[in-house]
Amino acid sequence: MLEILRKRKSIISLVVTVQLILSLAGCGTTDTIGGAKNVILVVADGMQLEHERAAGNYLYGAPEGALQHQKYNYKGAASTWDVTTYNRYAFAAYSSNGFSSRRYSDATVNLENLATFDPTLGYNPAKGGKLPYRQDTTGQTGYFGAKIKDSSTGTAKYPATDSASAGTALATGFKTDDGNIAWRSGDPANGRLARIAEMYRNQKKASIGVVSTVPFSHATPAAFVSHNTNRNNYQAIAQEIITVSRPEVVIGGGNPNFNDPAGITGPAAYQYVDAADYAVLKGSTEYTFVERKAGVDGGTALSGAADAAAAGNKKLFGLFGGAGGSFEYHKPSNDGTSQVTRGSIENPTLADAAKAALKVLGKNRNGFFLMVEQGDIDWSNHANDYASMIGGIWDLNEAIKSIEAYVDQSGDDVTWDNTMLIVTSDHGNSYMRLAKDLAKGSLPKQNPINDGGAPTDYDRTVSYYYDPTEVTYGFAGKGVNSHSNELVTLYGKGAGLSQLAAYQGLWYPGTTIIDNTHIFKGMMGALGLTDDNRIKAN
Repeated sequence: MLEILRKRKSIISLVVTVQLILSLAGCGTTDTIGGAKNVILVVADGMQLEHERAAGNYLYGAPEGALQHQKYNYKGAASTWDVTTYNRYAFAAYSSNGFSSRRYSDATVNLENLATFDPTLGYNPAKGGKLPYRQDTTGQTGYFGAKIKDSSTGTAKYPATDSASAGTALATGFKTDDGNIAWRSGDPANGRLARIAEMYRNQKKASIGVVSTVPFSHATPAAFVSHNTNRNNYQAIAQEIITVSRPEVVIGGGNPNFNDPAGITGPAAYQYVDAADYAVLKGSTEYTFVERKAGVDGGTALSGAADAAAAGNKKLFGLFGGAGGSFEYHKPSNDGTSQVTRGSIENPTLADAAKAALKVLGKNRNGFFLMVEQGDIDWSNHANDYASMIGGIWDLNEAIKSIEAYVDQSGDDVTWDNTMLIVTSDHGNSYMRLAKDLAKGSLPKQNPINDGGAPTDYDRTVSYYYDPTEVTYGFAGKGVNSHSNELVTLYGKGAGLSQLAAYQGLWYPGTTIIDNTHIFKGMMGALGLTDDNRIKAN
């Protein structure tokens, strides 16, 4: 009987592999090296599969396959560990015997050579699962939820990447320490890493852009268009973006008129961009500059600015955001209608921002690279705020529809035969688990953490707690304000998808897992680029 089950499992694996190959071959796109001219990378910050299931339930009454990106031919999973996470797991396993030879060091590790590191120290499928939860329910909560030191003198924390090191992996193909922006692990003086956006611009005269619902100088957008050893050096990062990198499109939060509740005179007004660089933007002749204005529809203003920039062959800079820098959260109803209200009409939706960016970038016949981030999902999950997480994924879903509509339109040379669209996340967050599938348009009851009803051992750093028969957060079901090392989902449509599929199981045999650094390599291969970082290393 056991032998029959083994044979059946092998047959199923073969069928799944054949179906994947056939689906990629039959999607009518170019899959050769250099087959893509445009790459659009959509990052749902802090989103894991269980969040997607929750949004599918809310928006469509279906936990699986209903969101726009879930309909794509390419579906996979990615590991997201960084150097800090790797060393936490290595210290836990070898602290008493050989940690110094097992720890990840930029001087000794070569990601092209598996003999120099052990991928299962970063993520172990035998402990975490071969697929994202709940496609695979064998993952051990203790593997994700035990706080671990990364050295004898380090502080014990949950093992998980942050957005800076995850963004660096996607943008450069290198693993680095948490907090680093396109900079090598260990912070060497010559540690700047070339990013895919600048390599594409330098090698093929392409245009580049970043779009985000969080401040434009925050970790994820920053990783694609700046360098820094500390993600919190927002003003220095902003200055590099504005005066050095100068992408063709930048749209994001951090507007100093709204960042501080006191306005432009408040102490935090210039947190994300200093006064001098803000003045440079406002007086720029290189950029068509548009910003949030009281009472003005941000989507309409941004669309008009994009039209002007495209017509005048100029770059586009959109500076929006509210208190704290980010766009206000969108608000889902709880009446069965699945209606979502914009957080503020003064900020564009992510769909508005993506469409505006594509209007400008699409003018370059040499091609473009665009990173689009929905960052509110992550902040919502840190707070264990289910409703705002749903609002963020609604925003993501509408943006993906907008991107598809742009590629589908006639009259330009941006088509699915030369455009690669990737949708993924940079890391998990909150270890949320659905106890049941809620009805379409329905939300669980959110109880404020300070209402006196939360269990005494519930995490007080989060904002809400819930009926555990509906949804739980945290490794023990008592809330958590932390990222997780869970696998994230990966979806693709358009040209060059075989470049991603080629990495499946490379680090994790017997699985279809690829790493976030492989996403970088897949995009590089699809664009036919030479990796300047590897040339320097050699």
